[in-house]
Amino acid sequence: MTNLEEVLAEIQKNKRVCPQPQRWQQLYDMLPNKQRRGAGWEPSLPLILAAWWEKPAMSKMLRLREHIEWAASHGCLEEVSLFLRELPEDQWHHIGE
Repeated sequence: MTNLEEVLAEIQKNKRVCPQPQRWQQLYDMLPNKQRRGAGWEPSLPLILAAWWEKPAMSKMLRLREHIEWAASHGCLEEVSLFLRELPEDQWHHIGE
């Protein structure tokens, strides 16, 4: 069984920031019980499209963490963890890229 700390450690390997935009959207689509909250969403949308260029690496890292914590609290951490572990390294955005 996968636990939250293991997944959070995995996503930080090799100076990873977050999955590349298309892959990050795939991960977000896996999250259950997404809902509108005012003008936004819960959990928050991935920082892709215009936000990809506007937001710093730390914001992307925190948003990805939010998604993983959402997965953990909504019963799909195992599925999300498998998706992330199977992502080739070139499908990750890294610090300095």
